[in-house]
Amino acid sequence: MGNHSCVTEFLILGFSEFHELKLPLFTLFLLIYLMAVLGNLLIICIVCADPHLHTPMYFFLANLSLIDVCSLTVTVPKLLAVLLTQNNAISFSDCILQMYFYLICTGTEFILLAVMAYDRYVAICNPLHYTIIMTRKICVLLAAFSWATGFIETLPQVIIISRFSFCSSNEIVHFFCDFTALMKLSCSETSSVELLNYIIGVFTDLTPFVFILTSYVCIILSIMKSIHSAEGRRKAFSTCSSHLLVVILFYSTLMCVYLQPSSDYNMDNNMLVTVIFTFLMPLVNPLIYSIRNKDLKVALQKSLGRVLSLSVNKSKDKIFLVAQDNMNPRNEMI
Repeated sequence: MGNHSCVTEFLILGFSEFHELKLPLFTLFLLIYLMAVLGNLLIICIVCADPHLHTPMYFFLANLSLIDVCSLTVTVPKLLAVLLTQNNAISFSDCILQMYFYLICTGTEFILLAVMAYDRYVAICNPLHYTIIMTRKICVLLAAFSWATGFIETLPQVIIISRFSFCSSNEIVHFFCDFTALMKLSCSETSSVELLNYIIGVFTDLTPFVFILTSYVCIILSIMKSIHSAEGRRKAFSTCSSHLLVVILFYSTLMCVYLQPSSDYNMDNNMLVTVIFTFLMPLVNPLIYSIRNKDLKVALQKSLGRVLSLSVNKSKDKIFLVAQDNMNPRNEMI
């Protein structure tokens, strides 16, 4: 990489202009990071621990939570270090790797949301064959396909941009090594990678979106045709409302960042939307699924009940041992 670039490191200037707010921003981002990571890890642990949640829907939900944890861990720790230590330098290779793994998480989430829509489509439109179609092997293959697509689709972009020349400025006006921000710094001809970005976006980003829309059109038509009671329709819609809300939030924020003409590109607006996407989406996803999902709430309550019961029993055992020790005649003699 170094043979193709005069720049050996970049400077991340995301919030450098807010000198007096660096400590409050550090505290805010740290709290959001911890809450989002703990919330998603909690969902993963509950899905793994509760046998009632060993279904395709919750298996894919655990994968979605894992993606959110990875996406946050790729970007946020470096931002926190910059805010805390004032050292905003990042090496060229580390910057390229950060961009690559962030794009992997984003690309994987595109495919996984489409897979989750397919799961809801089969469950509602073809319920009698659901267990035959969505077997454990098929679910693992679909999840593996989502991750593999994320790894493969972003590799050509990263290889091309890693061979660009960055000979003018090394200051990234962003809070991490964003693909678009790096494109703006390059003094090489970027039209080829921009075209590649749009082609990949159409096939691997917009295609899943169209697939999701088609799936939900079929789901709505099937519900309206086969279920006539208002209560039955409400229950059917509630099984996919959480996923649909996550899809709307995910695509609306991401399209504002990456699917806009370069002439209309604004770095400040890009960074603001990316902050919302990077921080709030992983935080909101567990809340949406836990609040709107009865099975997950019941499993969470059971898990918390077991933890509290275990801690109470341990406390009682300690009190009993202390009391028994105090009543020992040997203690009185001593």
